[in-house]
Amino acid sequence: MKLIIIDRKAWERHHSDFADFVHRIEQLIGNPPEKDEWLDNEAVCKHLGISKRTLQSYRDTGKIPFSMIGHKCYYKESDITELLNANNE
Repeated sequence: MKLIIIDRKAWERHHSDFADFVHRIEQLIGNPPEKDEWLDNEAVCKHLGISKRTLQSYRDTGKIPFSMIGHKCYYKESDITELLNANNE
């Protein structure tokens, strides 16, 4: 392991410069989008009150968007909420 020693004032200056850099990047990007929760088949079935077979039909017909990782399906919570709202209207 290599140890590097720097002056405290130099460290504070670099730390301040980095904080300013991060602040400028945040201003350019804007507010990051809210993180969306991902649900698995079981959670979606409980949430919608449907069977696994009905959920499969929703996937097959494109009624519900999903992502697959390996052999497992995941759904964005916002998509599920949107589907519920569409059914209630």
